[in-house]
Amino acid sequence: MKSRQGFTLVELMIVVALIAIIAGIAVINLVRSRMNANEAAAASAMRSISTGEIAFQTAAFVDDDTDGNGDYGTLPQLVNPDGAGQTAPFIDPILGNGNKLGYVYTVSVTLGSGAVAPAYTCFGTPASPGRTGYRQFYVDDSGVIRFTEDGSAAGPGSSPLN
Repeated sequence: MKSRQGFTLVELMIVVALIAIIAGIAVINLVRSRMNANEAAAASAMRSISTGEIAFQTAAFVDDDTDGNGDYGTLPQLVNPDGAGQTAPFIDPILGNGNKLGYVYTVSVTLGSGAVAPAYTCFGTPASPGRTGYRQFYVDDSGVIRFTEDGSAAGPGSSPLN
C-alpha cells in the first residue's frame, strides 16, 4: 500500500477559504477602528475650534462695530489671528484648511453690530460618509458640541457630546 504525502486539493482550498474569511473580518474591523478614530479626532477638532473662537473673540482681533467686544473668526483667521503671522495660531494649520483626518470643517461667522451679537457656527462632516465616519458634529458660540449618528446634519437641536 502506498503512503500518501502532502495535501489534497480540497484540503488546500479549505485552508485558503478560511484564511480569506479571517482576512475579510480583519479588514472590516480595521475600517471600523479607523472610522472610530476619525470621529474621536473630529470631536477633538470641534473642541479646538470652539476654544480658538473664544480666544480670538477675547483678544478682539476683529471688532467690526468697534464696540470693544471682539468678533469671532474664520478658520484662516484662527490660524493667522493678526494677519501678519506675528501672533501664535489658535488652531493648527491643517485644521485651518478645513480638512483633517477624514472630516471637513466649515465655520460661518456673524459679525457683531448694534443689535446683533457676534456669533459663529461650525460643522464637522465626514469627507466620505460611511468610509471616514458616520457622526456629524456641530458647535456654536454656546460652546456645546453636538452630534448626529444617522447621517443627518447636526445642529443646535442635536444631542450634546458628553
